[in-house]
Amino acid sequence: MTQKRQNIPWITVCLIIINFIIFGLWTVEGGNVNNEVSLRFGAQYLPLVVKGEYWRIFTSMFVHFGWEHLSGNMLSLFFMGQIAEAYFGRVRFLLLYLISGIGGNVLSLYMDTVTNEVKISAGASGAIFGVMAVFFIFAFDTQLRKAFPLPRVLLGVVLALAPGFYSENIDLYAHIGGFVVGLLVAYLLKFTLPKGRYEYVEEERSE
Repeated sequence: MTQKRQNIPWITVCLIIINFIIFGLWTVEGGNVNNEVSLRFGAQYLPLVVKGEYWRIFTSMFVHFGWEHLSGNMLSLFFMGQIAEAYFGRVRFLLLYLISGIGGNVLSLYMDTVTNEVKISAGASGAIFGVMAVFFIFAFDTQLRKAFPLPRVLLGVVLALAPGFYSENIDLYAHIGGFVVGLLVAYLLKFTLPKGRYEYVEEERSE
């Protein structure tokens, strides 16, 4: 019997709402022109992290530098998140999102120490690339690969990563770290899924 999929991707919706609320507060406080405000709202900054403010590795996932930064990430989260959440379920999806974001931020911090380029960074991109990694899992699944063919998934990943190679304002390492960690977490979580997940993802794609 086919398991009925969730009608509303509550975790995806809640994450988007939280990001918009924080962005609104950040903007009211003058975040668009003030790095101090961004740091106060939880942006990531290596000198502060090494002093013990490790919570920034988590909070920076909910801070965005401007409307374009926020809207791009939230649109990606909306379209990919609802499919990934339907497949994994709410708790697993939330774990995937948060662990991927933390993984991306950790790699970003490490590369700051390697390159000696200390910068303020923030955004949900690392977490969203972790969500994108789910589609790579789909592409190798015998029951889902027809709906998510590998060439299309690879093209999507390449196009998403490409801007980070030529723009200094994009944290490429957070993207790569989020994707790699997300791929690992998604692979492990797949073994905890009850039967029936495949069917309702396929139904969503065929509607």
